[in-house]
Amino acid sequence: MQDVTSPTNSANREFVAFRVGSQEFCIDIMGVREIRGWTQATPLPHAPSYVRGVINLRGAVLPIVDLAMRFGLGLTEPTARSVIIVVQVQQQVIGLLVDAVSDILTVSEASMQPTPDIASDLAKTFVKGVYAIDGRMISIVALDCVLPVIAKAAA
Repeated sequence: MQDVTSPTNSANREFVAFRVGSQEFCIDIMGVREIRGWTQATPLPHAPSYVRGVINLRGAVLPIVDLAMRFGLGLTEPTARSVIIVVQVQQQVIGLLVDAVSDILTVSEASMQPTPDIASDLAKTFVKGVYAIDGRMISIVALDCVLPVIAKAAA
């Protein structure tokens, strides 16, 4: 577990860090319900390209979103290290397919850098900030924007 805190700032948050392709991202740990190994998803007809399908999670139907595809990084080819991060986005529970979970980070809110102005509007939609930790650049994913249609319907 990485502890990147400042003794003068008491507003610390915990994030789950993960890899999608060669990039590192993180999400607030408070939105994470569980982390599980990759399970083959049943495809849904006419679903968006980033929705891999659905799986049965203890009797509940769980949609699986391929984050690489959602971010425009190409289709993920699941491996033994691939995982599904089960998250709650407003009232919807979804699974996020990622290449691997790498860390639990404890960071101060003051150390978050804004998304650079040079980034595209689409990048700013998904990334709400960046942490620079030990030479790594870790983008913070805005979970509310992963499934905007569902998020708006649940509000």
